[in-house]
Amino acid sequence: MSIFNIIFLTVPVIFLIASVAVATRAVARGKSKKRSLLMQLASFAAVFAVCLIFPLTAGAVSDDAAVNVAKANANGIAYIAAALATGLSCIGGGMAVGKAAPAAIGATSEDPKAFGKAIIFVALGEGIALYGMLISIMIINNIA
Repeated sequence: MSIFNIIFLTVPVIFLIASVAVATRAVARGKSKKRSLLMQLASFAAVFAVCLIFPLTAGAVSDDAAVNVAKANANGIAYIAAALATGLSCIGGGMAVGKAAPAAIGATSEDPKAFGKAIIFVALGEGIALYGMLISIMIINNIA
């Protein structure tokens, strides 16, 4: 591993550690915690974007090695897509179930005959998470 690779790997880590230190100092000096959190999220997003846009590759590689690097990068992005599909659909499904389940329980407590109708809405919220999981399985199966 060359010195440039080591530098390019440590700079984002150092930047993120420095941003945590700056945010901690700002909160200790009386700044808003919400604003400090938003600045932390913005700095993380910036480092993530830079690391995603400018992947670390070797300087002078042959064509076969360049193809292997491009394929590895494509596989990495596919894994990120699969993780996002599962994660975001599970968050959406959790929000849907979190709102529908108490309403279903309340409707059932008032009229026990309404249980069948009310449970359908809870199951629809859970279906969102299942669809996200199926999409991520399809993405992972296409990586070859």
